[in-house]
Amino acid sequence: MAVYFDHRIEAPECSEVPSQVAWHSTLPVLAVASSSSTSGGNVDLYLQQGEFVESCHVNRPNQPTVLRWHPIKPVLALGWENGEVLLLTHPSGDQTVLPNTHNASITLLEWSSSGSRLVTGDQMGVLAVWKLDARGRLQGNHLVKHEYNKPLTCCIFRPAPPGDDVAKLARASVSGDESALDKFSWKGAPLKMGPQEGLMFYVSTTDGKVYSVDERGKTSALLSVEGSILKLFYHEKREALAVITETLMLSQYTLGPEGGAQELMKVKLSSKSGQNTDIVWTENGLLITATGEQVIRLWDLERDDNYVLSLDETLGFERGEIINCVSYCAGKEILAAGTSHGRIAMWRMVVQPGSNRNDTKGQWKLQTPTEIEGNVIQLRWGSSLNLLAANSSSTVLILCEHVMSAHFSQQVAAVQVTPSQLSIAQYNTGMHLTLQSDIHIKGVCVTKDSVTVWSGKQVTVYELAGTALRNTGSFPCDSHVVAVHDENLYTVEPNRVQVRTPQGTVKQLLTFSKTEGNPVLLSVCQAYLVVGTDTAHIKVFDLTRRDAKAHCNAKNLADQIANLGALRSVKCNASGNQVSILISQVNGRPDHKVYFYDLEMDTMSLSVTELSGRCPISHFWDESEPRLFVCETEPISSESLSVDISVVTLFCTQEHGLLLQDCYPKPAGLQALLALDVPFYYFSCKVNVGQHERSSAPVPHLPHMVSRRALRDFVGLENCEKATRDAMLNFSFYLTIGDMDEAFKSIKLIKSKAVWENMARMCVKTRRLDVAQVCLGNMGNARAARALKEAGPEPEAQVAMLAIQLGMLEDAEKLYKGCRRYDLLNKFYQSSGQWQKALETAENHDRIHLRTTYYNYARYLEAMGDKSLALTYYENSDTHRFEVPRMLQDDALSLEIYVNKMKDKNIYKWWAQYLESQSDMETALRFYEYAQDYLSLVRVHCYNGNIQKASEIANNTGDRAASYHLARQYEGHDNIKQAVHFYTRAQAYNNAIRLCKENGLDDQLMNLALLSNPEDMMEAACYYEEKGTHMDRAVVLYHKAGHVSKALELAFATQQFSALQLIAEDLNENSDPSLLARCSDFFIKHTQYEKAVELLVAAKKYSQALQLCLEQNLTITEELADSMAITDSKDLSEDARKDLLERIADCCMRQGNYHLATKKYTQAGNKLKAMRALLKSGDTEKIIFFASVCRQKELFIMAANYLQSLDWRQNPEILKNIIGFYTKGRALDLLGGFYEACAQVEIDEYQNYEKALNALTEAYKCLSKAKDRSSGQQEVRLADLQHKTTLIKRFLQARRLYAEEPGEAVRLCEALLEEPELDSAVRIGDAYGFLVEHHCQQGLSESGEPGGTAESAGRAHGPG
Repeated sequence: MAVYFDHRIEAPECSEVPSQVAWHSTLPVLAVASSSSTSGGNVDLYLQQGEFVESCHVNRPNQPTVLRWHPIKPVLALGWENGEVLLLTHPSGDQTVLPNTHNASITLLEWSSSGSRLVTGDQMGVLAVWKLDARGRLQGNHLVKHEYNKPLTCCIFRPAPPGDDVAKLARASVSGDESALDKFSWKGAPLKMGPQEGLMFYVSTTDGKVYSVDERGKTSALLSVEGSILKLFYHEKREALAVITETLMLSQYTLGPEGGAQELMKVKLSSKSGQNTDIVWTENGLLITATGEQVIRLWDLERDDNYVLSLDETLGFERGEIINCVSYCAGKEILAAGTSHGRIAMWRMVVQPGSNRNDTKGQWKLQTPTEIEGNVIQLRWGSSLNLLAANSSSTVLILCEHVMSAHFSQQVAAVQVTPSQLSIAQYNTGMHLTLQSDIHIKGVCVTKDSVTVWSGKQVTVYELAGTALRNTGSFPCDSHVVAVHDENLYTVEPNRVQVRTPQGTVKQLLTFSKTEGNPVLLSVCQAYLVVGTDTAHIKVFDLTRRDAKAHCNAKNLADQIANLGALRSVKCNASGNQVSILISQVNGRPDHKVYFYDLEMDTMSLSVTELSGRCPISHFWDESEPRLFVCETEPISSESLSVDISVVTLFCTQEHGLLLQDCYPKPAGLQALLALDVPFYYFSCKVNVGQHERSSAPVPHLPHMVSRRALRDFVGLENCEKATRDAMLNFSFYLTIGDMDEAFKSIKLIKSKAVWENMARMCVKTRRLDVAQVCLGNMGNARAARALKEAGPEPEAQVAMLAIQLGMLEDAEKLYKGCRRYDLLNKFYQSSGQWQKALETAENHDRIHLRTTYYNYARYLEAMGDKSLALTYYENSDTHRFEVPRMLQDDALSLEIYVNKMKDKNIYKWWAQYLESQSDMETALRFYEYAQDYLSLVRVHCYNGNIQKASEIANNTGDRAASYHLARQYEGHDNIKQAVHFYTRAQAYNNAIRLCKENGLDDQLMNLALLSNPEDMMEAACYYEEKGTHMDRAVVLYHKAGHVSKALELAFATQQFSALQLIAEDLNENSDPSLLARCSDFFIKHTQYEKAVELLVAAKKYSQALQLCLEQNLTITEELADSMAITDSKDLSEDARKDLLERIADCCMRQGNYHLATKKYTQAGNKLKAMRALLKSGDTEKIIFFASVCRQKELFIMAANYLQSLDWRQNPEILKNIIGFYTKGRALDLLGGFYEACAQVEIDEYQNYEKALNALTEAYKCLSKAKDRSSGQQEVRLADLQHKTTLIKRFLQARRLYAEEPGEAVRLCEALLEEPELDSAVRIGDAYGFLVEHHCQQGLSESGEPGGTAESAGRAHGPG
């Protein structure tokens, strides 16, 4: 059990109103800033219990604005209103003033993660970065200084990327961690060196901008938001920056490796306007806000979830209490909130067993509040001790969690309630005393005559003398543990236990060797003392004599228990032969087992089965019964302090080992187990809980802080004598080991019905129905035995029935709840008169019987005479329309009041009918109107002869039943017009049609028939046809009724062309082909060819439809073409279908629709015509695609021939396709011709003889491979190509030779000019150009010999 004790700070007299508080992250040192409008500002430091540190007092004429502790060293950074920044060192009080950099009020101070950098910022937007050494001392002037020209609001350092911490690895290696040692060895994985701290940070301004400053001090704008920035948070898992503005607009930005920011989400946080906002950010992405409301709002940014926490008035909070501030302790997972009424609310994170904290939203459990004085305006958790500082405007209090001391022995219990106060209970006398000590109590030990308390520095002994406590001795002692037996006190010091008198005199020393270690644990049971040492040794001493004597040698438990780190607790039993031990493992974690050491057998055993999946918290032996052991356990996975705590009782013997006797959850409201003293368990508890005992026997007044609960076997036998108690213990033991014979022998001499009844009650706990039947027989309770047999096949239901018969209603209730038989539980509540619980059970768990429960409760209330409340539950059961009139039938006035009050239409109608039966027509009409029963209104008005009023009601309301009734009235009075009108409003069209036919109302008949069903339409159409008038109406009605053929026949017979056109619009392929044909002929005659074609297609007369398109030159659309060529048509053979498709394609060709023609030719399988149609379209892309898909030789050649007509020289893709298509089409002769043409183009247009030569070479290769029918012609072409190739090669040789031997090149060119048919291969002009260029370079005149040669050559060959 733990509570929070507050320590008010010992503030000096000069201190004013505290304004800020700040804890060091690890040291228990609190900084408090106070300010005054007259004396300036102060900053003081305080220790754990509020002690003032005089050496660290700082006073300035200005106000302090910001406090920030160094993350490691005891150095506090102080920011002042005048721009001064001061470093204060604890405990020396050394003050270091930073060089004057700021001239405005300091708005931010922020340390890097290791404290090597300090960022300062002021109201004018000046930011400076300072460097400090490992001891927290300033190193020179500022490293970086930036001016942002706007007030700075927040600063946050970005954490360094993960890496190996060399210092931690070194420490782990020295301690023997092999994995850490391997990282320093060349054998292991390479050491991933990460930076010791992140030096990059982000800073925000009041104009909504965020800047980043990198490790080198370079700043850059990162992002911008609307409004002043209130908070900056860094979400490490997402690598995202969270920004909160003063308007509580939350934005998240992902941060890239190069410094960019991208908005991830943006949301408006709920808040109360005009209130101060306190915002807390946790490492797991939880955003907590307090905005001056009665709730705290939480946003889980990892899971995009949000919820609220509110105060609970049942725990002591008041309505309207406002939450001012919040603070979160990550070490304890506690959320604290300060309220306007001086209370500190705390929510503890509780994770359900078996759930995972990473993927399941935790639940917050509100604790009992801690009350302080004043209005709590600021809360701060801090230090490694998880201390809480609360600023209540007038002072600051430090709250620390303290584990309450408690002890029970020899019917005396003591429980600590404050740091220096105990609540003491004497169960033998029923006295309740309060002990106020002058020391801080760290422990307590009681006996029947004394109370001993100690603080770790001093021990004080008090004597219990009647109703008073007398101080019998007090002495200084550093022992942290004390045990008491009779008049002896046992304290510890290194390597020995001191036996003292109450005045502190040492009577005896119980020594331990160096190997055995130092005593750290003491426990006394009866006349035996067990001592545990820091080296895991235990030793038991016999205290029955004057001097303590060793009962056994010291036992080294490390030899018996693997992975033993230290002893947590040791206890011995009443005979001193069994010792129970709780240990901690080497890693410091509590072990999940209870170990038992048998001194006589020198054996070690442990509880595995009994505590499977659970961890022991505390353990005790019974003070008089050496076999009985009890311990408190909690689930291993439990992350809360008081969730699912169980009390486990075991029998421990040498013969049978460990046997589970009982296991039950700790009752609600109880704190911790204090002791086991048959027949009771003793618990410490909350105030007033101890007044509720699990016993039916009268007990004396019990103290408030201790509660006792009877053992399962002793319920009802709390005050029995020792013989009965021993018999019951033996019975329980034998029942546990399964020896029923010995169990009954143990209690066979007990003749009391009360004992057998208690035995039967125990059977409810053990669920032993066979034993229960024997007990009921000995009790002579035949009715209970019969009820047990008739309870049904379910064992839980039988046990619950047994509990009911024994008057154990609470147990029966728990049993029904445990087996989830909420239907039986509901009946149980009803039978026992617990109607509120019955209603709650039905509403929450047994909703199938909810209305039945309401009805039964209403009947109960009616029987009790509470008719007003019975009305409510009859209404809830939805039986009030019958039950309430029945209940109030003798009270007409109350019934009328109820009718007027309920305003229920059904009840109004019932009451109106009742009044009508009483001939009170006027009042009946009024209630019929309330009930909106228009039929009854019309009926009564007609009965009264007021048919005009009835007509108004029927017309205004449109009620069909009322209109029908009124129509019958008018028909009975031969008012046909009104009768038809109201039949129409009642949608009784057949009656209206009947009247129209009988009275010749042909005009109305048509409209009514159109509104009615097809049968009425047919009837009206036959009427018009038989009458021979209005044949157009008959046609329309036949058509609307779905008789199209009849409508067409009548339309043709009567020449109703307009109606025929309307009918034709509804014809489709499912219509009668003969009708379609007749309609198409009709449209052809009236030159409506498009409609005629559609009908012919619908009639599947595709040839006629196509012929009509050709004759009338109708454009064939793709939709029409598709409808004429349905692939699954059963009326056309495959050949006929292909022929039809080709005819459609031919028509499309004539109409210029080449793409559609291509499609139809393709569907007909005539790909050659399809290609021709596609060639006419000129769609190059589709031509290439179609040829590639079809893969036919002829199509490849056609496509290649078409592509030659394009500008293939400028489009390499076309050139590639030409070559590929000729190759795939195996037209090598055509490909050769294409290459030859390519060569000629290169010569004529580009004078590129090299490419021309390559093209002619390719042409020669293709012609050589071609299989020409005329071999002689092919040889001539090959020879011609060879000749051209030779001439071009000679010309190219002359051009290449010119650079080295110009004369020889000129001679070769002149010789080339003498060749016959040179111009077919080499342009003569190019040869002359070559010579002219040569002579121009030689500088010879036109009259020289070469010029003459050129002229003569020109005359011989003509102009080039």
